Amino acid sequence: MEYRKRYQPQPGFTQLVAPGDGGLTLTSFGIINLTKGETCEAETGEMEVVLIILGGKCSVRGDGFDFPNLGERADVFSGKPYTIYIPCGKKYSVTADSDVQLAWTAAPSTLSADAYVIRPEQVKEAHIGKENYQRDAYLILTDATPSAHFFIGEAFVPSGNHASYPPHRHDFDNLPTEVDMEEIYFFRFNPEQGYGLQTLYTDDRAIDCACRVEQNDVTLLPRGYHPVTCAPGYTMYYLWIMAGKVNRKFLSVIDPTHQWLTGK
Repeated sequence: MEYRKRYQPQPGFTQLVAPGDGGLTLTSFGIINLTKGETCEAETGEMEVVLIILGGKCSVRGDGFDFPNLGERADVFSGKPYTIYIPCGKKYSVTADSDVQLAWTAAPSTLSADAYVIRPEQVKEAHIGKENYQRDAYLILTDATPSAHFFIGEAFVPSGNHASYPPHRHDFDNLPTEVDMEEIYFFRFNPEQGYGLQTLYTDDRAIDCACRVEQNDVTLLPRGYHPVTCAPGYTMYYLWIMAGKVNRKFLSVIDPTHQWLTGK
C-alpha cells in the first residue's frame, strides 16, 4: 500500500488524497494554487471543508458568509495561518487577492454549523519534547471549535531533530487515554531542497515502513506509530490533519518500548 503522495505545483485545485488511499476512511486533501485575481469555485456537498492559507492573501465567500482579505504570511515559515471552516451543503469561492496557496481538506459530515475563520491570534502555540526531539506546534482547529471530525495543526522541526516522538499512536476510542483518529502530514522545508524520514508501524508490524519525504510530499497515516526525522541543516514544517471517527481530542498512546523517555 502506498503511504506517500507527491505534489508538483500547478495552477488551480489539485486533489492528492481521497478516502481509500493508504487505508484512510475519512480524509480528502489537496492544494489550491491561484495567481492574483483568479477564482476557484466549489461546493462542499456532503463534506465539511477546511482551508488553511499556506501563503498569500485571498477572500472566501459563499452561502451566508463573506470573509474578505484573509492571509498575512508569505509562506509557512512566516507566521501563523488563517484557516476557514465551511460546513456541508455550501457553495463557496476562493478569490486570490495576491498570489495564494491553500491546503484543502474535507471529510464526510452532516454537522449543521456556520462557516467561520480562525485568525492567527486565535492559534495556540505549544513547545513539545526536549533535547533533539523538541519542536514547536501551532494548534489551529481543535475541539474548541465546531467540526464533525477535524483536529488540525502545524509543526516546526529544527535541524536534525525528531518529531512525533516518542512514537505515538491514536488508533482506538478509549477515553480519556486515546482516540481513533487517522492523520495526514503535508511537508515543506527551509531551504526547500531539504528532506526528512517518515516511519510508520503498528504494534503487530502489520504496517512497518519508512519513506523519504521532500518538499510538498504528503504522508498517509491510517493507524500506527508515525515518528518523523528532519535532515541536519534544514527546518521541517508539516501540516498535520487528524480526522476522528467518533471523538476528536489531542490524545495519544506512546509506544510502550519507548515510554521510558517520558519519565513515566
